[in-house]
Amino acid sequence: MARPKQYSVRLTDDNVTLLKTMLRKRTTNDTVANRCRILLDLDEAHPPVPTHADCAKSHGISMGTVANTVRIYSNGGIESVITLKRSANSDRARRKVDGRAEAVIIAAACEPAPEGHSRWTVRLLEDRMGVLLETPVSREAIRRTLKKTGCAPTSRTTGASPRRRTRTS
Repeated sequence: MARPKQYSVRLTDDNVTLLKTMLRKRTTNDTVANRCRILLDLDEAHPPVPTHADCAKSHGISMGTVANTVRIYSNGGIESVITLKRSANSDRARRKVDGRAEAVIIAAACEPAPEGHSRWTVRLLEDRMGVLLETPVSREAIRRTLKKTGCAPTSRTTGASPRRRTRTS
């Protein structure tokens, strides 16, 4: 005997049109689009209603995604499904080191080393960035920025662009 449904999806006509317009928009990301498709498929007000397994298979997503989407809809409504909650530690969270800060870090790393030092270190750059930038930047953020650009403050050439090999060299 099958387990009874814990959560059900019943959409109004307004909700159906909202989800369909969300799917037509180019700005809708894949996560929200998949959630919209799941809700449109599993809507009991507009049969036929496939099983969760059929819905997951037809859209190429996992069963957990289907179950979580239905649970989120049942607990929070349509608005909680179409909005993404990002944590502060998310990769899409606002970064402290934006393009302007990256340029300042790279420019400082390409300058001659400070008096009494043979080369820049990440700790020296951190102290320098405390003076140049209005927001504090961690050593790790400075290290990642320099790693992305190929600018190694400990090497002989500290250009922002990597050296290209030519046929003669």
